[in-house]
Parts: sequence; structure tokens; C-alpha cells
Amino acid sequence: MNNNKRINNIIEALGKHEDMDSVRVLEEIGTNSSIDEVREMTAQALIRKNCPESLKVVIATEGKGINDLSARVAMSAINELLSLDDKSQALKVLDETMENAEKQEIKDTARSVKTLITYSVQ
Repeated sequence: MNNNKRINNIIEALGKHEDMDSVRVLEEIGTNSSIDEVREMTAQALIRKNCPESLKVVIATEGKGINDLSARVAMSAINELLSLDDKSQALKVLDETMENAEKQEIKDTARSVKTLITYSVQ
């Protein structure tokens, strides 16, 4: 089994884990990885958890998820948000981010993603 497959399995398992500590581990290890593919898989796992804690990491945190410096990681996170069956938690976190984020770039990105989600639902 190659390393990418192992890493993917670990990220997937943490993504399915009910304990909120899994969000912390994914954030600390996965979203801070120097490897785009690992950050991409981590963002997707956090979004699939679809809880406020995991969504805040990928929506409201500078340099992570939709705010990643890699366009590939950011777009992958946005596509994962768009594919959620229940987007209500994501929309709440986007609204909170637009209101409370300190950096204008993060507010603007949240606003753009919210617009995409809103149009995708119609």
C-alpha cells in the first residue's frame, strides 16, 4: 500500500469519526500539510463532517479550505461545499464569517461562496 493510499485512509477515518477531537487532528495535521493533495483531502473530510466546528476550519480560517493559497485546494473545498445535501450549517458558518472575520479577504471569499451555494440550490 503506498503512502497516498494510507494517508487517504487515515483522513477518511478521521472524517467519519464522531469525536470532535478528530476535527482538531485534521486541522492540526491535515490542513497544515505542505502537500496540496493532503490539504485537499483534509478539507473534503472536514466539509463532509458538516458540523459547525469542522466547517469553521475550512470556511473561516486563513490559509485553509476555501482560503487555501492553492487554487486547486480552494476549488476542491468549494466544490465539496456545493455537493453537500444539507447546506444549512455551511450557510450559517458563511454568514458568521462574513460578519465576524477580521480579514476582508476572508469575508469576501465567504460572500462569494455563499453566492455560489445560493445559486446552486435554486
